[in-house]
Amino acid sequence: MARSPRLDPAIKDYYDREAEESRLQNGASRLEEFRTRELILRHAPAPPAVVVDVGGAAGAYAFWLAELGYDVRLIDAVDRLVEVARARNERAAHRLSSCSVGDARELPEDNESAHVVLLLGPLYHLIESEDRQRALAEARRVLRHGGVLVAAGISRWASTLDGLSRELLLDKDFASIVERDLRDGHHQNPTDRLDYFTTAYFHQPEELGNEVTEAGLNVEGLYGVEGPGWMLGDFVDRWNDPRRRDILVDVARKLESEPTVIGASAHLIVVGRKP
Repeated sequence: MARSPRLDPAIKDYYDREAEESRLQNGASRLEEFRTRELILRHAPAPPAVVVDVGGAAGAYAFWLAELGYDVRLIDAVDRLVEVARARNERAAHRLSSCSVGDARELPEDNESAHVVLLLGPLYHLIESEDRQRALAEARRVLRHGGVLVAAGISRWASTLDGLSRELLLDKDFASIVERDLRDGHHQNPTDRLDYFTTAYFHQPEELGNEVTEAGLNVEGLYGVEGPGWMLGDFVDRWNDPRRRDILVDVARKLESEPTVIGASAHLIVVGRKP
């Protein structure tokens, strides 16, 4: 049984108020979703492999993987999002094996029980390095030998680039948030604006890869998810035009592993394999 997660109150408040269950359907998040799916399938074994989706929220990736034939178990620290996932599961044609509230640092899964572990949210909400290492150690424990970890981080420069794109740097409060992000990666939002995000840790790309290596996994890829296209002011118009959308995706693919450009993506993905 999973113990009650130790969740920062600011993070809980954010996800209780923000519609995370529909975020990937809007704006540049659609590019994030498309590319994340692409990278998962590039490295995951074929269905019906077992996938443990840790930090899976309301199931944006979990239900998609279940539709593809994977055996998916969803775990998230936010009660509200798990309840949304459970309601969706009742109606789903391809159901998840389980939806449970739990902590990435203490998973309720057996040793070597999963072919894939997704950590698409927990690492950037675990502010302390020790907590991130505990979550990665748990992922390693749960993975079978040869199993795949797909873990996401937020780029150290994400808020700076977002501020430039949306002219948020005119707000002294946001500018102050950015200065802290750039200094030590610790993102703190003292305002009531949900679009300024919540308590998080923003990684430098190589740092995210090093954390996975330190956890005893072999890094198979370190990727910028969106490329620079997410910052474009006319992103929605481009995405809604199939030809222009293809260009956004193609540029993200071409630049995904270029060390000098990876950090221009809002999100990072590292893929590790258990020896």
